[in-house]
Amino acid sequence: MKKKFDLSLYLVTDRKIIGQKNIFDVITAAIKGGVSAIQLREKDCSTREFIELAREVKKIVSKFEIPLIINDRIDVAEVVQADGVHIGQSDMLYSDARTLLGYNSIIGISVENMSQAQEAISSDVDYVSISPVFLTPTKPEAQNFWGVDGLKEIRRLTDKYLVAIGGINATNVERVLTAGADGIAVVSAICASDDPENAARELKTIINKYKKAYENY
Repeated sequence: MKKKFDLSLYLVTDRKIIGQKNIFDVITAAIKGGVSAIQLREKDCSTREFIELAREVKKIVSKFEIPLIINDRIDVAEVVQADGVHIGQSDMLYSDARTLLGYNSIIGISVENMSQAQEAISSDVDYVSISPVFLTPTKPEAQNFWGVDGLKEIRRLTDKYLVAIGGINATNVERVLTAGADGIAVVSAICASDDPENAARELKTIINKYKKAYENY
């Protein structure tokens, strides 16, 4: 059975940005601050190291009963019994990932232009990641960005779960939610912080305040 998921505050890890801090301490602190899902993203380590990391992170998220999503690597997700995977446009096709993982797994996909967005929203993918909303150093290869207007346009086309990522922080998160995002994915806003728990709590407070205001609207 697929675990219910809440991606309202979705942490994507980056050990380069975390620096000398312990990744497991950062993840634990972020969850205590309000992070509702973890995506473990590892671009440069070996498969064995990725699996070892993922197993340790799985132990942490299991204590808090939040989902663990593995970036790109279907094999790693299967081995550690993660809750799902996140795939990009150069990764395995969504249909193939679904065939391998089945319908109990959460699968999200990044979209970087309208053509990709239309294809994603016509599928049964669990969530669509709008990437990047704003230009960000964590995605230097990105040539364009969606902006809040692009996010609004996709929101008009679908009721699918939309996650916004890219340059999102406490100063602009409310604009992103107002534009139609169901959740935000952050990297630097938490990973680069000297106090990941407080950084997560600040974002979560804004998200909860927005949701409460929207519900009362």
